[in-house]
Formats: sequence, C-alpha cells, structure tokens
Amino acid sequence: MAVISSKQIQARVASRPAPAVVVPVAAVRPVARSSAPAAAAAAPVSSLRGVRASRKTTVCAVATAAQAFRTTTEGLQVPHGPEAKLVNLMAPADQHAALVASCNKRIELSDRNACDVELLCVGAFSPLEGFLPKEEYESVVANMRLTNGLLFGLPIVLDTDSEDLAPGDTVLLSYQGQDLAVMNVTSKYTPNKPLECLKCYGTSSLEHPAVQMVAMERGKYYLGGPIKGLALPTRVFPCATPAEVRSTLPPNEDVLAFQCRNPIHKAHYELFIRALDAPNVRSGGVCLVHPTCGPTQDDDIPGVVRFRTYEVLKEETANPRLRWAYLPYSMHMAGPREAIQHMIIRKNYGCTHFIIGRDMAGCKSSISGQDFYGAYDAQELANKHAAELNMQTVPSLNIAYTEEKGYVTADVAKAENLHVLNLSGTKFRQMLRAGDDIPEWFAFKSVVAVLREQIQSEAN
Repeated sequence: MAVISSKQIQARVASRPAPAVVVPVAAVRPVARSSAPAAAAAAPVSSLRGVRASRKTTVCAVATAAQAFRTTTEGLQVPHGPEAKLVNLMAPADQHAALVASCNKRIELSDRNACDVELLCVGAFSPLEGFLPKEEYESVVANMRLTNGLLFGLPIVLDTDSEDLAPGDTVLLSYQGQDLAVMNVTSKYTPNKPLECLKCYGTSSLEHPAVQMVAMERGKYYLGGPIKGLALPTRVFPCATPAEVRSTLPPNEDVLAFQCRNPIHKAHYELFIRALDAPNVRSGGVCLVHPTCGPTQDDDIPGVVRFRTYEVLKEETANPRLRWAYLPYSMHMAGPREAIQHMIIRKNYGCTHFIIGRDMAGCKSSISGQDFYGAYDAQELANKHAAELNMQTVPSLNIAYTEEKGYVTADVAKAENLHVLNLSGTKFRQMLRAGDDIPEWFAFKSVVAVLREQIQSEAN
C-alpha cells in the first residue's frame, strides 16, 4: 500500500510552488464507460424525490460500451475544468511576509470554513481559485453550474457577520491561531438562504442538518474572491493533497473512490472490495478509500476517532489494491447534489470511478425521522452526469451476512433462502458501551478496539 507520512506531507507542502499546476492531457483511451448521457442542465433536488426503489434496475444498470476517456500524459484522470488544470494556491514561503503585511482585515475561520480553505488551496475544488462571488454563487445554486457552464455540485462560500468588510479589502484568514491564507475580497453579498437550501438540499426546512447550518451557523453575508495559501491547518491526521495522492496511483488503470464518514465495518469493506470486480472496472484497478474527516452531523463519531479506525484497519487488511487518504471536507448531507460534489473532488484526486450506495449523503428529518431523499436519487443524478465528468459510477452492492455462506448479495440470500444475520448501528453502540462481545462477522477487531477506547475515555 502507498502510505504518505505526515513528515512527507510537511516536506512537500513546504516545497510546493505557488503557480497552478498544469496537467498535460494525453490522447484519449477507450475504457468501459457508463452509458448515462451528459445533461445540459441540472435537475433540481426536489424533482428527484419521486425516485424510489422501483427505479433500482434502471439506476444500477452498468453499461460497458467503450467511450473516449481523457487522461493526462502520465495516464491519470484529468482534473476538473476546461483547462484540465490542477490548481495550487499555496504561495512560496518568501512571499508570506508581504502577503500578510498587505492585509487590512482578519477573519477567524470556522471549522467548516477552514476545510474549504484547505481544499481550495490544494486544488481539490479545481478549477476554483477562491470563494465564489455573487454571480457564480447564484449560478451554482440555481443550475449546479458555474457561469461558464462547468458542473459544480454545491457553492463554496465564506460567510461573515461583519459590517466592516467590503470589496477591496485584503483579509488574513486565520484558524485556531494559525494564518492559513490571504483573500482579496471582490464581492460581498446577502445570499438568498431559503433559495440556496431549497435548490441545494431539496428543502428549506430546519429539519435538515445543512439547512440548520446555513440558517443558524453561517453569517449574514457571503464574501467572494481569490485566495493565496500560507499554510494548511495543523491536524492530528495527515490529509494528502490531490497531487500527493496522484503520485501514488498506477498509470493507465481504473481508480475507484470510496467515500464514507463513519468507521468501516466488514460489510463496507466487502462493498469496495467487490466493486473492484464490477463489470465496468478493468482488472488491475485500485480503490482509493477516501473518508471525510471534517465536521459532519452532531451524532457522528469525531473525525480523529474515525481516522484512528481507518489507520488500524489499513494495517489489519494490508490489501495492495487499496490506497488510503483522508479528506478534510465538511459534509452537507445534501444527497444527490453532494454526490456530484464528491465526484468532482475525487476526480481532482485522480479517480476515474465513484462507488455510490443507496441514499448516499442522505439524512433524515430531525422531527419525523423521514428520509429527505429517495434511496436511488443520488445514483440517478450521478449517472446522469458521469460521462460529462469523465467518470463512471459503480453502484455498491446490497450485501448481507448469512450463516451458511458468509457475505453474499441480498438477492442471492433471498433466492437461496439463507439465514441472514443483522446488527443495527444502535445495537452495536449499545454492545460497545456494555462491553459485550461484537460478532466478528460484523466488525474488525482492530476497529472495535479503537471505538471501545473512545467510549472509555468519554466515560472518564
């Protein structure tokens, strides 16, 4: 497995040049591609509410017809954007003092904003070079596209309540005592938050966690403008940049991305291992296990604990077809729109395929407990735009554990009348707290040990 140490990351960051990295594009190569056509305009999330299990066959069908697939001269996925350019906004060290001296204002970033600054600086949001000004924000909200027509899932914005900030200001962006970036403010505007929520999340109800975030956490105004990076946030876990992850990927091979925000148990592991054998994945492909470790829902396990579970699992499985990296991304639980956002990010990290499960990035009403999205809404929208993104989707299989044959697909279990064992997340947490033995078919021993340690530390 290719593992990037924190020392390697620090050394690379220190030597990283300021100009954007231009990734030359080689001739196209044919690969197995999804037949889903590119759409001229995005369907609003609300229009997808009717997609339910009855569309499962259509959504999960995988075509294997060969189509043109653009790659870099190194044989890797091209970055997002018409210029296929992996953006790098980090300023050289010898420019830092002058950049800081040019600032006339300062903003202390939230946890979420710090994640966005980092992802902008390292090119995960390529081709963006800063926070969206008003016209770009409105275009992404309304159409899921930048004003030049480029697909983009969710708006990247910097919020503030300050009345003093104005276009023309040069702002130092700091986080927990660390100066991260300098921003030239070109736009300050009052967002239409109800419209933003309705278009991006399919609802303006405060029962949705991201609507609560937009309405109750974000400030009155949004700021737009380009940024220059000074440093990446100091974290207890390393977050490899797109360029660093790309350096670990095999050329001219399929690279699947597996997104998650929770500890990985054996059913999850079966999902991405089996995805490597999907009909539209060529032999020799690898899977990038790329969990989000930024802020998420309040009841989720903290990012640092999730990171520790991934690290021990990486050692326990020692699978050469896996790559592991961590993404400092703040989850929005935006369902279909977030699936598009995740695909764009993973494209910039070098992935050609995206594993997408039922109700990806979905959430439930905090009052009624009802799902905000249909089980296959995210798959539907992802398939619709996969070809435009130069990517393919790999639907995750519905896996079940049976007494007779271990893990099999749910349809096999049903057809053969096998005895399926179930363990809910709630029951699992109860067993952890009580010190009960966790079935080995459900979870990895190394992961259970980390979670037990966390529970004990919370109790003390």
